[in-house]
Amino acid sequence: MSRSTLRRRRRGPSDAPPKPHRERRIPRRLAAAERSAVLALLGSEDYVDLSVPQVHTKLLDAGVYLCSMSTMYRLLRAETAVCERRRIAQHPAYVKPELLATGPRQLLSWDITKIRGPHKGVWYSLLVMIDVFSRFVVGWQLVRRADGVIARDFIQEILHREGIEPGQAVVHSDRGTEMTAQVLCTLLDTLGVARSLSRPHVSDDNPYSEAQFKTLKYHCDFPDRFGSFEHAQAFFREFFPWYNFEHRHSGIAMLPPAAVHENRAQAILDDRHAVMQRAHEAHPERFVSGPPKLVELPTEVWINRPRTDETAAA
Repeated sequence: MSRSTLRRRRRGPSDAPPKPHRERRIPRRLAAAERSAVLALLGSEDYVDLSVPQVHTKLLDAGVYLCSMSTMYRLLRAETAVCERRRIAQHPAYVKPELLATGPRQLLSWDITKIRGPHKGVWYSLLVMIDVFSRFVVGWQLVRRADGVIARDFIQEILHREGIEPGQAVVHSDRGTEMTAQVLCTLLDTLGVARSLSRPHVSDDNPYSEAQFKTLKYHCDFPDRFGSFEHAQAFFREFFPWYNFEHRHSGIAMLPPAAVHENRAQAILDDRHAVMQRAHEAHPERFVSGPPKLVELPTEVWINRPRTDETAAA
């Protein structure tokens, strides 16, 4: 015989059926006023940013016991409040920079990279600014440690040397502490130079500076470590003239950056084309694709070109 049958026989036909569990009188259950007090405390300004275990132990340290931690969780679940109750920082929605350059001195990009010194833990900071259209390094500086004041003086000298007028150029960078320093922002505002910043943790927003640093560090003579600060300075004094005046850059029709920056690109491209035409006239059978075509310099350089219907379809 089952237990339920025995209970029915003991109860008798006149006994009332058992009450549902939630309607029963449970001695340990908190009263309605106590439950309201616990919920109010959990949602108060002093405790809303704390987890239930922290609230419980802080109350015990203050000599107060309201209920168990499991009861606190149960009350919060009943109010659908078992979730992230802390005030979470609300970060702004960062806009993707879309910047266009159609000629030199319109869009400048700069960044800072770390350079290994002679011993472990010894690093130098290399500041480099390039013209995005021409890829010309308009300025560089090696310092033992960069800060906002050094960045301000670095950019101020470059803008003066390049003759940048108010409203003429945009200076783009990532969001490092030196790039967002108040002294630098004040300088750019005073000079009427627009400031552009990459989105956090998005390396593609500053591709030209990143590519220039890659060319630097993959150079055949770039050492694993520099023997001293003076050694590093001597290396960069030779590297950057080579980069500007001798290095043929694939992004600018295999021209040296200096040729594009100084508006000599078309003359060089015309001379190259003339050489190819003479070679074609001498041996046309060697040009299986037909007469040589004039190589053209890109007329637009973008940081994050806007997507159009045609580019999206491609």
